[in-house]
Amino acid sequence: MEIANFADLLQAARAQPEPQRLLFVFAQAELPEDATPEQRANFEQGHGGALVPLTTVDKSPGELGTFEQLVAEAASYAPGWVVVFVAGLSGEGGSAPGLAQIERSLERMVESIKAGRFGAYLPFDRQGAPLLFE
Repeated sequence: MEIANFADLLQAARAQPEPQRLLFVFAQAELPEDATPEQRANFEQGHGGALVPLTTVDKSPGELGTFEQLVAEAASYAPGWVVVFVAGLSGEGGSAPGLAQIERSLERMVESIKAGRFGAYLPFDRQGAPLLFE
């Protein structure tokens, strides 16, 4: 199934044979202190910068409604986010993933994002549009 939007992601997660947890890392854009004047100008126009994780959240697909509801909820714990990275974590034998497995997976996501390795995650902007990083 192609994931064209957040609703597709929820549908795919709900269709899995094993219980799922969706893992979210909300990130903001920051400009490094050693940025060039050109990088600063681009950043001021909404381009460039480094993505820095703000917070993590995990939810079952059943806990989620629309992307707009997720955005409204995130306003309380990650008000400055510009990108949310999402990954699915599957349970086994009819049981959802355990807390330790969820925490390890979220920690790996954060470290990967800090290192600029986003390929394994689905990134969405604040409007719920999937992003493609080049």
